[in-house]
This record gives sequence, C-alpha cells and structure tokens, in this order.
Amino acid sequence: MPSMSNLPLRCLPLAVVLLLAGCGGGGAGGSVTPNTVPPVNHSPVVAKTLATQTATVASAFSFDTSQGSTTFTDSDGDALTYSISITPSGSGLAAAAAVVSGTPTTAGSYTVALTAADAKGGSVSTSFSITVLPQPGVPILPATAFSYSDATINLPAQFRTGPNNPSGADNTPVSNVVTNAGATLGRVLFYDKRLSVNDTVSCASCHVQANGFGDTRRFSVGFQGALTTRHAMGLANSRYYQNGKFFWDERAATAEVQVLQPIQNSTEMGSTLPQVVTKLSAQSFYGPLFTAAFGDAAISSDRIARALAQFVRSMVSYRSKYDSAFVNGVANFGATLTAQEEQGRQLFEGAARCDTCHGTVAHVADSAKNNGLDAIVTDVGAGGGRFKAPSLRNIAVRAPYMHDGRFATLEQVVDHYDSGVQDSANLAPGLRAGDGSPRRLNLSVTQKQALIAFLGTLTDTALTSDPKFADPFPVVR
Repeated sequence: MPSMSNLPLRCLPLAVVLLLAGCGGGGAGGSVTPNTVPPVNHSPVVAKTLATQTATVASAFSFDTSQGSTTFTDSDGDALTYSISITPSGSGLAAAAAVVSGTPTTAGSYTVALTAADAKGGSVSTSFSITVLPQPGVPILPATAFSYSDATINLPAQFRTGPNNPSGADNTPVSNVVTNAGATLGRVLFYDKRLSVNDTVSCASCHVQANGFGDTRRFSVGFQGALTTRHAMGLANSRYYQNGKFFWDERAATAEVQVLQPIQNSTEMGSTLPQVVTKLSAQSFYGPLFTAAFGDAAISSDRIARALAQFVRSMVSYRSKYDSAFVNGVANFGATLTAQEEQGRQLFEGAARCDTCHGTVAHVADSAKNNGLDAIVTDVGAGGGRFKAPSLRNIAVRAPYMHDGRFATLEQVVDHYDSGVQDSANLAPGLRAGDGSPRRLNLSVTQKQALIAFLGTLTDTALTSDPKFADPFPVVR
C-alpha cells in the first residue's frame, strides 16, 4: 500500500488535506481563524440637482444647498459633511455647513461649488449658480466717473478752431460749466422716473439715446397716457444753439429753465418741484452724487436744473462719418465719403443751401425760423410760425420730423424743401427765390437721394450707444 504522503491530495479525505495544508493558521495549537474582509464603502451620490438661485443686492439671502438632506444620498447611511466655495469673490455671500447666506453687495453671476463627504474618504461634488440682481431703483455707476467736460473729452479740432467751428455759438453759462460729477448726477436724474408724479416717466422716456435723444413717436406719451402737442426734439449739440433758448417755440431762455418745465407739465410728468425734492431726498444714493457735483448733499430744484442742463449740454455729436473726414480740423471729404455722399454734401452746402439754417460743423441754427410748412399759420411757435431748428446730427435715426412730426421720412422732408415750401409773411429769407416767391430747387431723383445719403453721414453711433449716456438704472427681472 502506498504511504499517505505519496497519494495525490485529491485522493485524501478533506480533514486530512486541511491538516497537511496547515489550514487555520493556529500554529502549534492547531486552532482555526477565518480570514476577515473589510466592508466596501460607498461614496455619496448626487440625488437632486440644484437650480440657479436668484438674490438681490442689499436684500438678505439664504439657501440650504442640501435641500433638506436630499441633494445627496449615501447608501451606507453615513453622515455627510459639506464644503462650499463661491467664485468670483466679492459677492457678499458666505457659507456655513450646507447653507449659503448673507446680504449680496455686488450684482453678477456666481458659481457655487459644493462637495459632500462621508467619514470614510468618499465624496462627490456638484455646482450651481446664484444670480445677484441689482437693487431696484438704484443706479449702477462706474467707480471712476465718465468723462463729460471739454477738458476730459478732448473735442476734435473742427469743433474748436477753423472757419466753420461752433465754439462761438456755445450757450454754456460760466455759472454752470459741464463737469464730470455734475453731468453724472444729471444722467441719473435724466433717467429717474421719480421725477414724474407716479414714477412712470423720465426725461429719457421722450428723449431716447438710440434715436439721437429724440422720439420715434409723433407725439410723446405722458405719465397718464396723454399725448404731447409737439414732437420731442433731438438734443444732440443743443449747447451750440447760439441764442441758448429751448423748446420749439423758444419759451425757455436757457437749458436750466427748460429742464424743469416737463417735470411740472400736466401732460408730461405731472409733478411739482417740492415733490421731486422730497422724493429724491429719500434716496440714499443721491446725497453722495449731489456732494460730488456741488460740494454738499443738499438737494434743491436749482441744483437739479443745473445737473440736468450739464448732462444735456454734454451730448455733443462729433464722432460721425462726416467728422472722420477731418484731420487736425482740415477735411478731406473726397477720401472719406462715397461719391453719392459727397454729391449730397455739395448740394447741402451749395445749391440746396441747407447750411443756411443748419450751420457750422455742429449743423445747428442760430435762431428760430419759419420753414414754410404752412401758408396759413395756426401754430405760431416763437411767433409768425417760426420754430427752433435743432441740429441735424443723427437725423437719419430720428424720424418723424418737424415740430409736429408731420413728415415720416427724410424723403418727405427733402421733397418739402425741394418743391413744397409755403409762402407766409415770416418765411425764412433763405427759402425765398430772387423774385421773393418760395424757392423751388427742382432737384432730380438722383440729387435727392444724394442729399439723403449725406444726411446719413451725420449719424453718430458712438453717441447713440455710448455707455456714459445710457440708462444707469438696472432692468430688474
């Protein structure tokens, strides 16, 4: 019989095999200890997404990112701890455990990264956004004021020197020169609907930046929905209206007088100056603005008028295609304008004599004119059917036209001056022919199109889109 030690293990009883193999690891005593396998840890997982949250500057905010312990689950039942980061910094928000809270200080979009971890090394991360909205009714202004004064905007040479410059027509009073701080305050006031009795209408409601600070409606809509009786005039280059008067009928002697009248008009804004001063005084942001502009925080109708007038006079249009033809005050129109535009310019300054009423490079008249709209005058304007002739800057984006908005297109305007001028006692001399009758230009279709093309070169998209002239009040959803 073969010895047991020579038999293959598969032929031995299990007990013998275990004995020969030394199973149990019991050493000399021979006791048996089973192997121990550690339990597997399961990391937490994201069970519920986090939606974008919305907060508002200066309003308390709090959000539990765990969503009542439902954002994450852990199949092992482990307790979870949370870590949170918020980027970019400067939100005014902070995190404690799973809660993000605080009073936001800066509008913007913030990313919140959230990590949940168990005590055994398992973790999972997710993120969401917090949109912090601006505080309603509070303007957003740059830390450094925009440039408005002549000293900081550096007007081009054609506006300062040369035979056709408008500097001699500047109606800015020495007592109210444009400053950066003053025009900044004026900008805020210009867009603040608190100037109307029911907080629905601002100056900008009728003088829209994108439309050369004019109105695309024939008649503007007041605080109660009623319509004005005249079209809203474009404001660009109004500082170069030589006699300094405002409104179509020139009833306001200065811009400082003009800016307060719509506030008190029963159709336009329906308020009173004492009401406006009281309302503005209740807004904490106005104190620093008045201090910067005038030296202290006192709010008065006189200071409101001065600031608004500064902002209006700062609306100088000098960055159009027409202006780009000038180098150091000398123009080379042939190298800048198209052939059609140059033909139109020559007509404007030549046979059509448009520059008689729209003179200098600012394209502004020096006084009110009767431009032959009606043979029988019903609206006397400044007297005898005479009306202020505003600058032609941005005229192509400012339809409709005339004091009553009667012309919907520039084509109609050109047709009027070509063959539609009506005779009346006070018709502007420049609109009369040599025999005293209303002049007739008899322009061809090509000439009319050229004239309109030239008027398009006066569009100043820099002015109509410049942030320093835009609404500083945020649109809050």
